[in-house]
Amino acid sequence: MPTTALDGLSQVNTIATQSALSAWSWGSDFLIVIILFGVFFLFARYVGRGPFVGLLVALYAGYATYAAIPASYAALLPTAPPIAAFFSHAGVYLGFTFIAYLILRRIVVSDFLYIGLFGFIFLSFAGAGFLLALAYHVFPTSAVYTFTPAVDALFAPTQYFFWWFIAPIVGLFFLAR
Repeated sequence: MPTTALDGLSQVNTIATQSALSAWSWGSDFLIVIILFGVFFLFARYVGRGPFVGLLVALYAGYATYAAIPASYAALLPTAPPIAAFFSHAGVYLGFTFIAYLILRRIVVSDFLYIGLFGFIFLSFAGAGFLLALAYHVFPTSAVYTFTPAVDALFAPTQYFFWWFIAPIVGLFFLAR
């Protein structure tokens, strides 16, 4: 038990410092997830429900088109240096996703669609997880960026890829009314 007010203040300072450092450590470990979540959430709040749903579905359409590229065309993408390989593969995927989004944005503009705040939060997190799972398992990301061990534990195992892959579509099924 503290004998003086100065000892008590010192203990409070120590606890506050340790708590702040552990919060900062956790935040920096998951910074990439937090940034992607923020981008998805702000996009959803800014453009609305229909275009946000169109974006989530466009991520799937972009991946389907990217996965169907014939091997003869995929061989034309650079393999070295690693940063060029990553950006060329990611660029092709983003190009297919953008085209699919433009098409879906015209189709999925329903005013009758309702997604609550919890739905936006969950779908933004699921969309961020979807992109990180693709980065781990589809694109040559490991040669360009080293993820933290905490993020590795969530996205690196191949058995988790399926769950991250279906999370946005399952979320849309249950949360979009």
